[in-house]
Amino acid sequence: MIAALFWLFAGSVIYTYAGYPALLTLLARFRRERGPYPHAEPAVTLLIAAYNEEAEIARKIENSLALDYPREQLQILIIADGSSDRTPEIVQQYADQGVELLYEAPRRGKMAAINRAIPFVRGEIIVFSDANNRYDANVIRELVAPFADADVGAVSGAKVIEKGDGALGESEGLYWRYESFVKKQESKLAGCTAVAGEVLAVRSDLFESPPDEIINDDTHMGMRIIARGFRIHYAPQARSHERVSQSAQDEIARRARIFAGRYQAITYARSLWPFRRPLALWQLLSHQTLRTLVAVNMVGALVMNIVAVLWPSKAKSHKLLRLAAPFNWLLLAFQILFYTMAWLGGRVDSNSKLGKVVYVPTFLVNSNWAGLIGLYRFVRRRQTTLWQRVGRRTN
Repeated sequence: MIAALFWLFAGSVIYTYAGYPALLTLLARFRRERGPYPHAEPAVTLLIAAYNEEAEIARKIENSLALDYPREQLQILIIADGSSDRTPEIVQQYADQGVELLYEAPRRGKMAAINRAIPFVRGEIIVFSDANNRYDANVIRELVAPFADADVGAVSGAKVIEKGDGALGESEGLYWRYESFVKKQESKLAGCTAVAGEVLAVRSDLFESPPDEIINDDTHMGMRIIARGFRIHYAPQARSHERVSQSAQDEIARRARIFAGRYQAITYARSLWPFRRPLALWQLLSHQTLRTLVAVNMVGALVMNIVAVLWPSKAKSHKLLRLAAPFNWLLLAFQILFYTMAWLGGRVDSNSKLGKVVYVPTFLVNSNWAGLIGLYRFVRRRQTTLWQRVGRRTN
């Protein structure tokens, strides 16, 4: 029983990070790439949620005005509800360039602000964005092109972490390159199952307001698109750039909120999961649900391994399968080595060669530690829907 539980936990982690991408890649080889798409310039609304973003909002507006898309077809709508700094004032300075502002003093959260903005949307396509990211000039064109396929309900672009921010930035960048690979393979099959909320395009007539208690609004919107029978296309050339969080603790805080929202999404299975589409359901369970549970499975594998060392099995099956000596000790040594490297990664010079190598385990452990914090907050109902701003590096 102990060995079976260990292999269940460990196997789930291995499948999530390696097995699922490998199966996706194999299956995707039998599907052709979609496109090229016909030239189209539908009306687009770039909807930017900006809460207390006075340090970033001017650069974001300048970046938006420089996008390679017909200005008469692009509505730039910024909603700054709840901001207590100069964000609304700065946005108003661009009114003569067609930038529109919605502002109310009370703060009711990002989703409430977006819902208030929807009646002012004029575009056939809504592109959701944040204030602290920068788009490549071609982003809007790359996002709208796949909508030529009638079954595409949403298009997600690629999140790119800028280089030069040390081991944390490199690890975060490596993670998003890995995510990009997985999404490319998914998109060839039933469509990608995870979206980047800062570069997400949705047909305006398909937009559904998530319930007020939803933590991850972008995740909920994407999953509802899938549940309704539409695909989410991944457009890797629609790139959104941003800097990494200021510290590892800031990144843990950011991810903890995301994980709390993922656990919440699991409880919404009845309305969010595509039960009538087996391939999409498999992708969703593998990418979203099992990825969310990796932290729990890592803890389970370590606990079961320790138990197997303290009380080794005497069954007659193969020693590896029943986790008997020497395999119980070897696997425990591997786990101890992994967690030791993760511990070292947070204490050695992150700019040294050793620091960059050992920080990868540190990043993985920190990410899944955030998963445990998120689970605690979700179970105890301590995760607010109000977004707490996490600083990004600026120099």
